This record gives sequence, C-alpha cells and structure tokens, in this order.
Amino acid sequence: MIALLRGTLAYKSSDHVIIDVGGVGYRLFIPLSTFYSLPETGDVSLFTHTHVREDALLLYGFLSLEEKELFGILISISGVGPKLAVNILSHIPAKDLKRAIASGDIKRLSSLPGIGKKTAERMIVELRERSQQMPVTAGTGAAMPVDSIGEASIALQQLGYKPAEISRMVKDARPTDSAEEIIRAALKSALRS
Repeated sequence: MIALLRGTLAYKSSDHVIIDVGGVGYRLFIPLSTFYSLPETGDVSLFTHTHVREDALLLYGFLSLEEKELFGILISISGVGPKLAVNILSHIPAKDLKRAIASGDIKRLSSLPGIGKKTAERMIVELRERSQQMPVTAGTGAAMPVDSIGEASIALQQLGYKPAEISRMVKDARPTDSAEEIIRAALKSALRS
C-alpha cells in the first residue's frame, strides 16, 4: 500500500498531478484544495490513498493527513465512491465538512455537487458515531470543540431523532444558547408536534 509519495512535480492539472519519484511518474487524483496549495514545479510530498478495483489501481493524493483520513471515511459510505469523495473535498474544507456532519446540516451537505438530500442524510446517519471520533480542527491542527448547536444535534441523534427532524428542531437555536438549552427547547417542540 502506497501511503506517501515524495518527489518532483512533473505535471499539475485541476484533477490530477504526476509526481516523478526516482524516474517513475505516479499519477495521483487530487481535490481542488490540494491543487491550489501545490507549487507549479519543485519537490512535493503527498499523503496517498491506494484504491484497488478489479480493473484499475488508482492513487489519490492529499496535502494533509486530515484530508486523506476524511477521504477514507467518505468512501466507506454506501453510494460514495472515490470520485465523489474527491469532489466533496474539492468543494468544502475538511473542518467545515466535519462540522456539517456533526451538526446534521443536511442543507449544507446537499448543496455540494453530486450530493442529494438522500445521500446527505445517509452520510449523517452512517457517520453519526464516527463524527465524535473526527476532531474538528482549526487551521493550526489543534482540536476545536463543536459549537453548542452541533453538540445538541449530536445528542438528539443519539436519542434516535433523524437528521431532517433535528434540523427542524434546532432551526431557532442561537449560537449563544448552551447545548442543554437547545436540547430542552428541541424536545419541547417535538412534544408539541
């Protein structure tokens, strides 16, 4: 399994790069976030994911380990393949994607190209437990807590509410409210309806 490639950038386009490693050119598919951060030429180092199909061996490259790990999590979701996962990471920063998943933000997820409402709901449901294991990071790489709305959404998910219900239940919440206040108000509104 190839996990990291370090070499000279021989070619760069918006969807892939070729890295020359000791005279061998490796083609890696990349998200736009990696494309914009790469130099035009020179030495580069990319974390890689090796994807094996019965008809192909494909490499996907990422500047950060966080993006590579998130890519691996995305492709584990039913209906999300490597191309769609790269497309997702091309249109939303990793930390924003983690927040959207943790808070059950179907609207944000379904606004991504290639992601409909059903896929967004599936992403949230399948990643419900993993969202707590995916630390949301700031640009420095330090762990940053999910906001109170996100905490309340996670708690409501654990109580068995569906992502669409949670979105309705927390829509009036303010970021200044505590998670407990948001949960209490959400449960009261659920009892009324």
